[in-house]
Amino acid sequence: MDTVALVGCRDNFGEALGEAIELLGGLGDLGSPLIVKPNICTGNDHTGCANVKVGVVEALVDYVLEEDGGLEIRIVESDSMSKYADRAFERYGYGAYVERLQGRGVNISLINLSGSPLTKFDFDGCYFKDPELPVPLADAGSFVSVALAKTHSLTWVTGALKNMFGLLPRKDQGFYHPEIHEVILDLNRMFRSGLCLIDGRMGLEGVISGNPRRLGCVILGRNPVSVDATMARVMGFDPGRVRHIVEAAGHGLGSLDPVVVGDDLESCVVEFKTPKGLKANAMLG
Repeated sequence: MDTVALVGCRDNFGEALGEAIELLGGLGDLGSPLIVKPNICTGNDHTGCANVKVGVVEALVDYVLEEDGGLEIRIVESDSMSKYADRAFERYGYGAYVERLQGRGVNISLINLSGSPLTKFDFDGCYFKDPELPVPLADAGSFVSVALAKTHSLTWVTGALKNMFGLLPRKDQGFYHPEIHEVILDLNRMFRSGLCLIDGRMGLEGVISGNPRRLGCVILGRNPVSVDATMARVMGFDPGRVRHIVEAAGHGLGSLDPVVVGDDLESCVVEFKTPKGLKANAMLG
């Protein structure tokens, strides 16, 4: 059964996440090394809603280590037009957090993929044909996508699927924008997330700047389409019209209509505004 956990959360994120994990029946089979990809999209998160907070990753990693303390964990991000990953890691507490765990003997590292060597991946996708991508992704045991509920003029919404765009190592990631839907699809096919977490306590009408919206929930699932479809509904959108979600569903990356357990979805809906300048090719129907 394709299940997504939806749990109300106002203050204690760790407790809400634990409830979501229990509703999901556990974290599932997470292999080592575990690649954790938080959405860190800016070096200046002036709204406080654009980047995944380090406490979210900390809570998740705590639960992961409870199940398997021997896992190797790699927290990864790349440079982009709006940030240098190393500076963002330090500014938003990721560096200090990883150093603290390393001091306790945890096999955890913080990796800027833009500074990593590249290797060829055998993949024939809609956009990528045998691409050269960062070496730390090549031997991954599992991927975890940790994202936020936001809107985007190119993709309508940005969640677990769009978050994987940050695996691309080139700083001028706008290079890929003309074919962004195919790129998102290929990245999620190459690096399929075995666990997807949306910190939906606060969302953002926008990617970096915009209007913060209080959603007050946590969304957790094992399939990125299923999680993003649930997220879109919570934001008041029809996931069946969001192109990259529908295309990913067509490639077996989850369901547009998963079983949602926990809180009633309708009671969690907070209607977001459609992003200004939304590109026509982001919409279906």
